[in-house]
Amino acid sequence: MKTMEDKVALVTGAASGLGLATAKAFAEAGAAVVLADWDEKSVKAAADQLAAEGYQTLAVKCDVSDDKQVEEMVSKAVETFGRLDYAYNNAGVQNELAEAADQTLEDFERVNGINYRGIWSSMKYELQQMVKQGSGAIVNCSSIGGIRAGAQRGVYHGAKHGVIGLTISAAVEYAGRGIRINSVSPGLFQTAMSDQMIAGGQQEALDGMLAMVPVGRLGRPEEIASTVLFLCSDAASMVVGHNLVVDGGFTI
Repeated sequence: MKTMEDKVALVTGAASGLGLATAKAFAEAGAAVVLADWDEKSVKAAADQLAAEGYQTLAVKCDVSDDKQVEEMVSKAVETFGRLDYAYNNAGVQNELAEAADQTLEDFERVNGINYRGIWSSMKYELQQMVKQGSGAIVNCSSIGGIRAGAQRGVYHGAKHGVIGLTISAAVEYAGRGIRINSVSPGLFQTAMSDQMIAGGQQEALDGMLAMVPVGRLGRPEEIASTVLFLCSDAASMVVGHNLVVDGGFTI
């Protein structure tokens, strides 16, 4: 059922994985969708595929660690579709595995630029448009790494903890202006990031974590997509500043 007709959604990290699944879900719900990603070729292919299926789409090349590119991303969305109703700030990367004393400044800057500052920058420009409209819903992507910790992942986990802090602070500021802001924390999902873990020799670590998931399997990207759409929908009209964990029971 098309419950989001005449609405406009923006998804970062939309070329693959959780972002692409969510972009598809927004489109299927009737929204015009802006797909943004640093990988211009892949995000254009994804947008073209959705357009071929009859959906309204716009592909935008954007490195979310670059504040100017983020500003231009939101501007292009509004110039093309006239408004911005929903945003899923999903773009993210893993850190290079290293204990705290061995982590490099370069990796710290890379991960925080995308996973933390990228969320901050995306929210900033999305909110500027939503304030003008007096309405909107934003979902930021944190992680179970935003509420738990693990060896050699401090840079990643620190950024994801920060996403939750940004989310709840902004949620308090804008709830009275018709804008709801929440976050989602995926657990172990079948994505390019999990594939990279395996390719990087972390199959044993991944299997160890999977053994602690009560449902006994990796999540499907579509399961995050449906969560994001719920948080953006009127069905979640009283859900403000909440971090919704979607992990098959891992953290309990």
